[in-house]
Amino acid sequence: MRFSHISVAVPALAESANLPQLVESLKCQTFKDFDVYICVNNPESWSSATDDSSRMMYLDNQVSLVYLYHIAESWQQFHIIDCSSPSHGWKGKKQGVGWARKTIMDTILEEHDDNELIVSLDADTDFSEKYLESVLGAMNANDDCDALAVPYYHPLCGIEETDRAMLRYEIYMRHYLINMLAIRRRLSELYASKYDIHNTAFPYAFTALGSAMVFPLWAYRRVGGYTPLQGGEDFYLMQKFAKTGRLLLSSDEVVRPQGRVSSRVPFGTGPAIAKGVDSMDDSYPLYPHEAFEAIAETYTLFPSLYVKDIDTPMTSFLCSQLKIDDIWQPLRKNFKSLDLFVHACQERVDGLRILQFLKYYREQMASKCSSEEELRCCCNNHGIRIPDGFDFASSSIESINSVRDNLFNLEMSLRGSAGN
Repeated sequence: MRFSHISVAVPALAESANLPQLVESLKCQTFKDFDVYICVNNPESWSSATDDSSRMMYLDNQVSLVYLYHIAESWQQFHIIDCSSPSHGWKGKKQGVGWARKTIMDTILEEHDDNELIVSLDADTDFSEKYLESVLGAMNANDDCDALAVPYYHPLCGIEETDRAMLRYEIYMRHYLINMLAIRRRLSELYASKYDIHNTAFPYAFTALGSAMVFPLWAYRRVGGYTPLQGGEDFYLMQKFAKTGRLLLSSDEVVRPQGRVSSRVPFGTGPAIAKGVDSMDDSYPLYPHEAFEAIAETYTLFPSLYVKDIDTPMTSFLCSQLKIDDIWQPLRKNFKSLDLFVHACQERVDGLRILQFLKYYREQMASKCSSEEELRCCCNNHGIRIPDGFDFASSSIESINSVRDNLFNLEMSLRGSAGN
C-alpha cells in the first residue's frame, strides 16, 4: 500500500509567535499534496479567567485564530479546529495537548481513508522544505511499518540557562536511546543466529516526541488511537505501534523543535528545562550501564524461558510490579510456539516496564554514580571522548553542545543500522 497524500496534525496553545514560521515552512514544502489541521485549544474557563497566565494564553490563542483564518481564506487545504473561543474550549477533564491531538486525528479519520499518512508536528518545530517528501519516501519504502519515529535535534536559543538545561535533557534522552539501540542490535543478532527468530528482537528502542511522529491512518485505527492522559500520550501511542507492528527509526531529515521552558505538560522537554540542571538528576537521571545490561540479559533469556523457568535480573522486580508470583508459565501455556512465546514476553516486559525497571535499579544501588560518570561510561563504550572535568552545571555551553552533537551522530548511525 503506497501513500500519496499527507495530513499534517498540529496542536497549538499560545503559539501566535511561532505559527507564521510554521505556515511558511509548510508552504515551502517540495511535496504539495497535503492538508493541514491545526487545533487551537485551551480550557473553556480561560476565556473568563482572572489570573494573568491563563488570560494571556487565551488572548494569544485568539490572535492565532485571526491569523489562521486569514491563511485559510487562500489555502483550501488548511483546516482550523477551534477549541479555544468562548463555548468552544475544553470542558472538565477533557483538555490538554493529548486531547488536541486526539481531536485532530478523529477529524482526519472522518475525512480520509486508511491510506492517509499522518505527520504529527508541534507549532514551534522547524523542518526543511524536503521534510514531507522525505517522510513520505521513507514510509513508502517501508510500507509495512506502523510508524516512523523521526530523528530530532533541539537548536540552541542563545540563553545560557535555557540552553544548558535543554542540552542536559537531550543528552538524557540520547543516552537512553543509544543504550536501548545497543540492546536491540545485540538481541537481533542472537535471536536470528541461534533461535531463528525474526520478529523485532527489542521493539522498544525509540523515543517519542509529538513533533516527530509519522504513521498511516490504518495503523492509528488498528491500535485504537490516542488515549489522552495528563502526559506521555506520545510514548504510549508509539508503544502501541511497537507492539502491533514495527517502527521505522531513520529518515533523511530531522525535525528541530524549540527547547523552551514550559509547564503545559507534567513531563517532557519543557518541564525538564523549567527544572534547570541542578534539579534534573532525580527526574531525568542517566541510568546505570548495569541496568541496561540487566534488561539485555533478561531479553536474552526469553527463548530459554520457553522451556523452563530461569531466574532473570528482572524477575523479582516484575513479580512485584505486576503483583503475580509466576510470570512465565501462563505465557508458556497460552503461546505454543517459540516465536509467539518470545513476542508475548516482549509485550509483558514492555517499554513502560523497562523504564520503571531503570528507575528501580538506580534507586536500589548502594551508591549512585553521577550523570557525568554514567555519560562518560557510555561514551567510552562507543569511542566518544568526554572533555576532562566535564560537568553539566559548569562546563561551557560549547563543550556540552559538542558532546550532544557526538551523541546525536552516534544515535543517527545506530538508528540507521537498527534494521528498522
